[in-house]
This record gives sequence, structure tokens and C-alpha cells, in this order.
Amino acid sequence: MPQKRTLLLAALMLAAAAMIGAAAFLLAPGLKPGGTGVALVGGPFTLTDQSGKRVTEKDFLGRYTLIYFGYTYCPDVCPTQLQVLAAALEEMGPTASKITPVFISIDPARDTPEVMKAYVENFGAQFIGLTGSADEIAAVAKAYRVFYAKAGTGQDYKMDHTSLMYLMGPDGKFIKYFDYTTDPKALAGELSQAVAASSP
Repeated sequence: MPQKRTLLLAALMLAAAAMIGAAAFLLAPGLKPGGTGVALVGGPFTLTDQSGKRVTEKDFLGRYTLIYFGYTYCPDVCPTQLQVLAAALEEMGPTASKITPVFISIDPARDTPEVMKAYVENFGAQFIGLTGSADEIAAVAKAYRVFYAKAGTGQDYKMDHTSLMYLMGPDGKFIKYFDYTTDPKALAGELSQAVAASSP
């Protein structure tokens, strides 16, 4: 019974996070319904990767990126979404090599490069973890229309945040977003189609 309650709570938290994020995202100027279209999503940023190297959006030009915003202390939503992402890439086979999964922290106070390194390694060697100063995270979250807010006090606080995955093209432009309802098989199919459609 306790396990069922835990699963139900996790599902409700996933739904709440997705609804908050989707509401803000879908109301963004320039976004067409259905998850695709020319949208004002993405833009310049300067962050720090899990090895301590400073990177910008230009470092990802020439390859597809699937970006997810979250934090390493997240109890369920973030690891669930990252597991879905990892499983989808595995399902894709060789085509997955064209996509770089990027996890951007919205909790820079706790998510140092060292913490990010240990965390993203749980999901696959291809995962890149990015963090930065509070101002840098605020800037990149604004560029991607990501909502986030601290919930609670003390060392065990949580973060409310948008729970969407953003597929960006080799030119750095937004292609499509995916929400928490997308399972690994469906995500793999959608990613494969998006890559094929966007490839020259």
C-alpha cells in the first residue's frame, strides 16, 4: 500500500510539473500548437559542464541536442525523465549518435560540476550536465521559457520546474518539444522522424 501511494504521488508530481511547464511554454509568443513550429525558444548561453569547462550554445552547433532542465536532488520527476531519454536513445540504435542529451541544472547552489558529473554518469556516457551561476541559469531558463522556483527551506528544499524536453537542431534552432507522457518507444520514434525530416 505505501508503495502504491508513493507511485501515485510521483505520477501526480510529474503531471503537475508538466502542466506548469506546458502552460507557460504553450502561451509563449511565436509557438505553434502541436509541439513544433518556429518558436522563440533557445538562444545564447554560457555555462559550465560536468568537467568544469566553460561552454556556450556554439559548442553544440552541428549536432542535435535534446535538452532537459532539472536538478540532481530531484526525488522522482528528473530521474524518471532522464531514464526515459536514455531508454529512447538506446531504442534508436545508431541514429542516437546524432543526438546529444543535455541536462541543465536549475539548482546551481547545490549542483556543482562535480555533483553533475556523478549524476549524469548514471544515465549514459553521452549525457552532458551543465550548471552555472544563479544569473547564468536564470538567463538560459528564460531563453528556453523554463519556469523554476525554490520550494521549501533548509538543505532539503525542492525545486518546482518545467518538465519538458527540447529538441534543438544542428543550427541551434528549436525543432520540437516532448512532455512527460512520452514513453521511451514513442520518444525514440519521434526523435528519429525529427532527425530524418531535418536532415539535408
